[in-house]
Amino acid sequence: MHPAFSVIIFTTASGAGYGLLALTGFFAANGWLPADSAIIACAIGLALVLITGGLLCSTAHLGHPGRAWRAISQWRSSWLSREGLFALVTYIPAVLFFLGIVAPDMIGVNWKLCGLIAGVMSLITIYSTGKIYASLETIRQWRDGRVVPLYILIGLLGGSILIGFLAAVFGVFIQEFAWIILALAVVTGMLKMTYWRSIEDEPARSTSNTATGLGGPGEKVRLLDAPNTSENFVMREMGFRIARKHSTKLRQITLTTLFAIPLLLTLLASMVDGQALLIVLTLATVVSAGIGSVVERWLFFAEARHVVTLYYGAEAA
Repeated sequence: MHPAFSVIIFTTASGAGYGLLALTGFFAANGWLPADSAIIACAIGLALVLITGGLLCSTAHLGHPGRAWRAISQWRSSWLSREGLFALVTYIPAVLFFLGIVAPDMIGVNWKLCGLIAGVMSLITIYSTGKIYASLETIRQWRDGRVVPLYILIGLLGGSILIGFLAAVFGVFIQEFAWIILALAVVTGMLKMTYWRSIEDEPARSTSNTATGLGGPGEKVRLLDAPNTSENFVMREMGFRIARKHSTKLRQITLTTLFAIPLLLTLLASMVDGQALLIVLTLATVVSAGIGSVVERWLFFAEARHVVTLYYGAEAA
């Protein structure tokens, strides 16, 4: 699949935003974030900026962005519609959570409860995003039971790294933040490697034989002539291919920047005493994870093979 820049930014930014909002709600309710500190308000604000920016960026991939609202009407059958609906609904508890922190006397709400609801809705929204791709039977690499958990875990990893940086800035960094980042980095990295191994080792589910219904056992059906005289939309969007050597290199970059470097820097951050050094380490973790998230999501699309390519010369998908 062709990796559309708008979709990559949408999934990485909004994923980290929802992960940050979810963890902020859970940590605040658990007392790990002081209610009298501005860190909760800043975390919610940053999360909403990432979420809103990602959602707006996603409309750039649409032919008619002004009609994006119509997609919500198909929520009974479409995970894309459900994602949009859950994304909009999440704003309600998130805004109440924010107002309950910055203006508790003006807004008489239970901000801890609002934070928990916002956290749950954030996870449901990320789940819906992952299901958009995992529900597509036409793409073998996405029809995998690890796709949805990886979307959730990468979102939580990005959110935990962001909240660790904010905690360092506000001087409220605790060891629990470091352990959560470490656990998420290890678990997510291992799951991502098993996913890559799976899409490499699993045999193709569709071939030119099964697509056309031609050819017997042991025979290969090959394209005699291209169906188009020039490149069309299907060939550009569905027929994108990445060389194996580039795929291997980008996987290594992902493992290094998204998992290994954040893990190492977080270990160092858990052992230092000075706030200035802690801020530098956590900021470097944010930058490294941001780069890794973009590369990982680019690969997620680039390595996908749509079965429609079987009609344009591919022998298997």
